[in-house]
Amino acid sequence: MFYSRYSEHMPGYVYLLANRKNGAHYLGHTANIGVRTWSHKLGVGSKFTAKYDVHRLVWFSYFEDIRDAAHKETQMKKWHRAWKVNLLEQENPNWDDLFHKLNN
Repeated sequence: MFYSRYSEHMPGYVYLLANRKNGAHYLGHTANIGVRTWSHKLGVGSKFTAKYDVHRLVWFSYFEDIRDAAHKETQMKKWHRAWKVNLLEQENPNWDDLFHKLNN
């Protein structure tokens, strides 16, 4: 079984942010994708995203259990960049910011 800091069942997301098409990207997981993405947009999500202006939500995936999302993030962090780019371009070829679509 995958160890996680989460002990109770709650949904979660794995998400990918970028600063522009084919630019810097950031991979993370969260229980609240709206709040987490907004914190990145405000520059308080992480030092990396603030430094490189990485706040465009370009891909995300929903999980019934956040522990599964955390596990998927761990797996994806080992992927080559090209694999992540290919995954996101299958669903979002223009690297559009999905934040507003998510919140409408």
